[in-house]
Amino acid sequence: MKMKTPLTYYISDNDIFPGSSLPVLHYKKAVRLPFFFAGRYVKNLFRVHNWSNTWRNGIYTYHHYHSNTHEAMAVIKGRATLLLGGENGKQIVLHKGDVIVIPAGVAHKNLGRLKDVICIGGYPEGRDFDMNYGNPEERPKADKNIESLPLPVTGPLEGNADPLVRIWKQENHAAPKQIEVANVS
Repeated sequence: MKMKTPLTYYISDNDIFPGSSLPVLHYKKAVRLPFFFAGRYVKNLFRVHNWSNTWRNGIYTYHHYHSNTHEAMAVIKGRATLLLGGENGKQIVLHKGDVIVIPAGVAHKNLGRLKDVICIGGYPEGRDFDMNYGNPEERPKADKNIESLPLPVTGPLEGNADPLVRIWKQENHAAPKQIEVANVS
């Protein structure tokens, strides 16, 4: 069964948060979760495709981003409205079974409560992550980290066949874009 192409959201630099030339990828209803041990199932799925250093938690209710890694999150319980790119960014709704991949530099924030949603998160090649909050002193180092970060070799859901590999390779050298939404499914 071929995976549907994810929705893409382009989030550009807003002088507070770096954004990315790579789109955020939103795989709607991408994971058919088992009734028991959904978290273990997703952690194993991510691990098989070389996305590890996994965690289980809600989504933080404050703006933050990572400069040294990209992040995948699979919703295993609940729903959340996520704000991408800062105060005037793009709002998206995540549901159980959705997976989102957020490129390094893209700020994200849960507009509800932390535990309204439970996710499994992971990072390509098990990279460790840093936390940045939009403070001016973060930018020089964060910008260098983002610029030097390699593209993942695999996607979190289908490895080499994951749409992430094709989409991000095409966008890797694209000019920064304004916030926009493209439904390419």
